[in-house]
Amino acid sequence: MQVILMERIEKLGQMGDEVNVKPGYARNFLLPKGKAVRANAANRQQFEQGRAQLEAENLKRKSEAEAVAAKMDEVSIILVRQAGDAGQLYGSVNARDVSDKLTEDGFTVSRNQVRLDVPIKSLGLHPVVISLHPEVTVSITVNVARTTEEAETQAATGKAMLSVAEQEAQAIAEEAANEAVLEQAETMFDEGVEVVVEDAATDEPAAEEAQETVPDAPAEDGAEKTE
Repeated sequence: MQVILMERIEKLGQMGDEVNVKPGYARNFLLPKGKAVRANAANRQQFEQGRAQLEAENLKRKSEAEAVAAKMDEVSIILVRQAGDAGQLYGSVNARDVSDKLTEDGFTVSRNQVRLDVPIKSLGLHPVVISLHPEVTVSITVNVARTTEEAETQAATGKAMLSVAEQEAQAIAEEAANEAVLEQAETMFDEGVEVVVEDAATDEPAAEEAQETVPDAPAEDGAEKTE
């Protein structure tokens, strides 16, 4: 379906561009959200007549978004959640959770502005991108912890807080992984030694044949040559 973009759409085009998109994408997202209109003679004429006003409004929204982005730069929000072994959450953190917390902290952000394709399912510090305007984005930190105190420790250390049992489980997993890597390295080393031996055995005769016989040095005048 051919449409006229009413604003910049990432990976699609700029305001005023005519692009061809899938009918479902147009009907379910672009057209009902007012982000595009059908590309026909009437809409083209209407767009051109109102282009100056649309561009002015877009510039104003962009400036406002940039002001908000400056305030949100390096913002970190804390979400307290229950978690099990190795810091895995009982449930997950989704885009709505992030937008609700940002709104609670004084920033008006909708769920659709939170770029979180995969829900957060573990404790720790997670960078999340917020789209404030088609041309303005900002990255925040989502600090997921069991308690506010743990969240503060995570923010200071940059690492997820794990219980003693979880640390032991993680250590066991890391030790098993290291042993597997070591075993693989030893196997590769053994195979390499066999190859070296074979190469050495193959090349040795050739090396002997390649040795040049050094002629006897000429005898000096007046000196007898000994057998």
